[in-house]
Amino acid sequence: MVSELLTVKHVEKTYEGRVSTQVLRNINITIKEGEFVGIMGPSGSGKTTFLNIISTIDSPTSGEVLIHGMNPHQLKKEKLAVFRRRELGFVFQHFNLLHTLTVRENMMLPLTLEGVSIRKMKQDAQALAERLGIASILDKRTYEISGGQMQRTAIARAIIHRPRLLLADEPTGNLDSKASRDVMETLESINKTDGTTMMMVTHDAYAASYCDRVVFMKDGSFYNEISGGGNRNVFFQHIMDELASLGGDEREFSTVRV
Repeated sequence: MVSELLTVKHVEKTYEGRVSTQVLRNINITIKEGEFVGIMGPSGSGKTTFLNIISTIDSPTSGEVLIHGMNPHQLKKEKLAVFRRRELGFVFQHFNLLHTLTVRENMMLPLTLEGVSIRKMKQDAQALAERLGIASILDKRTYEISGGQMQRTAIARAIIHRPRLLLADEPTGNLDSKASRDVMETLESINKTDGTTMMMVTHDAYAASYCDRVVFMKDGSFYNEISGGGNRNVFFQHIMDELASLGGDEREFSTVRV
């Protein structure tokens, strides 16, 4: 029986100020181990705030987030840092790589924090680079490689320590069509082969079509969700139909991929 990896119960988020702003309203979701879930919605729908709460970058005003049965928001600062480092992996739109380091050194960063031996780090980096098709650029600096290669380097860094949950924020946002496809095929392979649970925020309907399930947000609430049935082209069209019913500015969403 597949167990639940992420459980979100009645999460709400309000930012206080001269005028308090409620960004999330009664969010409930369950993601099972090995599932790949996309989060979509127009700008201002709350999806990035939701991702930030799951990643422990931000905290909910009320409600509960459980990752493998543990609420990381209840941990003290030092234990939270360890939890985040060991249990979570992060992939960002802007890559967040260190340009003073080589591709190999960027990949090995999470392992250095865990005190892994240099030999083991190099072995793991080499094996993962070969798997992701970036072995030939391991000694290059990040400013010497393409955007697609940078994102695959970022993915490698995010999974080298085998996190339970990989969180991706617009991972194809800065990439062209071919690089986007390569990155999504990489994420799909990691999800299917390693069983890594993934949650991805995206504006890109093509990227979302790689997910098992897509949840749509509107005005801080969950609006609807749809599941893929194995045919990506059909799922892509269902996603587009859902986005159309959701409203918002069509220019926000990427609709054409070659």
